[in-house]
Amino acid sequence: MRQNLAQFTLLVVVNALVGGMLGQERTVLPLLAEREFGITAYTAGLSFILVFGLAKAVTNYFAGTLSDRHGRKPVLLAGWLVALPVPVLLIWAPSWGWVILANLLLGISQGLTWSTTVIMKIDLVGPARRGLAMGLNEAAGYGAVAATALVTGYLAEAYGLRPAPFLLGLAFAALGLGLSGGAVTETREHARLEAAGHVARADGRHDHLHEGLNNREVLVQTSFREPALSSASQAGLVNNLNDGLAWGLFPVLFAGAGLSVSRIGILAAVYPAVWGAGQLVTGALSDRWGRKWMIATGMWLQAVALAVIAVADAFVAWAGAAALLGAGTAMVYPTLLASIGDVAHPAWRARAVGVYRLWRDGGFAVGALLAGVVADALGVRAAVWAVAALTAASGLVVAVRMYETHHRPAPAVGEAGTSG
Repeated sequence: MRQNLAQFTLLVVVNALVGGMLGQERTVLPLLAEREFGITAYTAGLSFILVFGLAKAVTNYFAGTLSDRHGRKPVLLAGWLVALPVPVLLIWAPSWGWVILANLLLGISQGLTWSTTVIMKIDLVGPARRGLAMGLNEAAGYGAVAATALVTGYLAEAYGLRPAPFLLGLAFAALGLGLSGGAVTETREHARLEAAGHVARADGRHDHLHEGLNNREVLVQTSFREPALSSASQAGLVNNLNDGLAWGLFPVLFAGAGLSVSRIGILAAVYPAVWGAGQLVTGALSDRWGRKWMIATGMWLQAVALAVIAVADAFVAWAGAAALLGAGTAMVYPTLLASIGDVAHPAWRARAVGVYRLWRDGGFAVGALLAGVVADALGVRAAVWAVAALTAASGLVVAVRMYETHHRPAPAVGEAGTSG
């Protein structure tokens, strides 16, 4: 990391802008559905998250493959170009269909830009600091989600739900495109250098994960067959399932209790703020303590937080539970990415990250559908309880099936990942 600090720092800034594009919607869009477009059914109201999640999940998969084939930077630039129309569509949308289109483009953009910044940071650092790198990446992204959710809440309170909150998105997209085109450099050769010096683990656990896996084999191993990779994929899906719930239904739950838009904005910001800041600590800790139990414990902490949200009925209690939810997510998010990097061979690591993110961000779509159906049938609080139970079960899968993926490499291997 030290040798590549300038470029690494620039990529942290770029990912903060990626997070800001997502944060512009966190407070405002669920309220926009109800107040301006008259959408009262929860399943219909969550349709924008369903479309976003499906688009991002599929794009994540192709982002990994394309970045291996054509390089990281072209994929990053393509993502920013797709992002440019999103704020304009949200500002001028005359119907809910325009909002759906905007979120289709946002999902594609997020899949290309966020996936690529993850892959590029893994390229730049060696195995010994992979958790720290992912912590910094995700902290920047979700710190920006939190800050933008907070600011847009105040803007919406002062100036209305449109257009003021989405003007931030226009600025983020323009700045992200400019920095990515003018200052970011290609990192694919770093991965090739690491692959040339890659040494398999002595325990023989990864003998089947050799350099020559094709795309189908990478998909199967990461999704189902390899215990650590597939455990990480299911945990990522469930993690974003509960994030989809938080994004789509929490503002509606809080508004139903009579909270103002600015207070809803605060609650919408607390969760990703703790999530973002916490990753500065948890990513590095997983480099010392290991990945498995950090992930399992984080999933169980999220389940507890969701249960508190389901039973609470006041701002202070909700704020505390949102902070707890953020802490649990901070334990999980960078650690899952680091575990994928631990196990995947450098020759196809970008594709494995893409497959993992396919499952993880598919959780948005699953969460939107599940939460909407349960909320329409049984109420919002029942939907929160259902997701809490699934999150606890996911932590149990990690505890039973996953093995510890992190080991301290020999100095020569660590040097190979950071030189160049």
